[in-house]
Amino acid sequence: MSDERRLDVLRAIVQDYVETREPVGSRVLVERHSLGVSPATIRNDMAALEEFGFIAQPHTSAGRVPTDKGYRLFVDQIGAVKPLSAAEKRAIQMLLGDALDLDDVVERTVRLLAQLTHQVAVVQYPSLKRLSLRHLELVPLSAERLLVVIITDTGRVEQRNVETTTELDGNILAELRARLNVIAAGRRLEAVTPELEALPEQFAPAHQELVRAVAQQLTDTLRLDSEERIVMAGTANLARSDFDFTRTISPVLEALEEQVVLLKLFSEMAQDSIAVRIGSENKDEALSEASIVTSLYGSEEPSEGVGRLGVLGPTRMDYPGTMAAVRAVARYLSRILAS
Repeated sequence: MSDERRLDVLRAIVQDYVETREPVGSRVLVERHSLGVSPATIRNDMAALEEFGFIAQPHTSAGRVPTDKGYRLFVDQIGAVKPLSAAEKRAIQMLLGDALDLDDVVERTVRLLAQLTHQVAVVQYPSLKRLSLRHLELVPLSAERLLVVIITDTGRVEQRNVETTTELDGNILAELRARLNVIAAGRRLEAVTPELEALPEQFAPAHQELVRAVAQQLTDTLRLDSEERIVMAGTANLARSDFDFTRTISPVLEALEEQVVLLKLFSEMAQDSIAVRIGSENKDEALSEASIVTSLYGSEEPSEGVGRLGVLGPTRMDYPGTMAAVRAVARYLSRILAS
């Protein structure tokens, strides 16, 4: 039996099942696909695919459906992610092109991804630990109160208040601002922590308390768990796919509500341009009947990404189309943040 032909049969079964939601029989494969062999040969190929666990028969006398293992082989055989249509590319440009700020970009991105894929879309906010600094500003609010403004290369802005026990000195603030920007500008914030800790010693003892307070505020900001957050859209799409789950979708919805579950899952995904987790490959039991397609964004180099976006849906998913949409949106979002 030809391995290539067996793969052709599996591709046809996956494509038909995703499109129709009906188990696929040999007669349907002969009618819909030009496989170039007899129905008997196709039945033999299907029997072999079932023996190896790539397809299964849900009911006696029914056709076959892909298993998680079958979907994985199908996804792994996708040689190149197909490009989006011109209309889909225009939709991305129109919706994201005039976004006002980072929050607006993220909100628009997650809604767009849900519309393109008809799945639950998830976008992780750029993490401060993975971002580079564009500028640091120190703004006196009163004689003993200072506002520290952190502006990253993606446009993310964080503001922190610092209280002092001595009156603020404009000259010292100017020097501190300059030194901070020399240390951190253009570098990842997590990489500058040692230099921030050493910074107070570069000032006179009378001003070290202020410098230490500002440096501590910056390092504390990096440790905040709240910076790791996600935005979702399209949960109604999952509800409409209820019949694709053998059990209730309640565990999946509960997992989506627990953002820590998705954040942990994102952290476990491979540092690839496109990563796919299928059904039982997900360690969380609640997602054992779901698939997740994600991509890093924020850099041309996958390992340098500042966040991850993706979609979640049932294993009966249009993998080529979903992978194309996720990749295209991630690349466009990366260009927006870079500009």
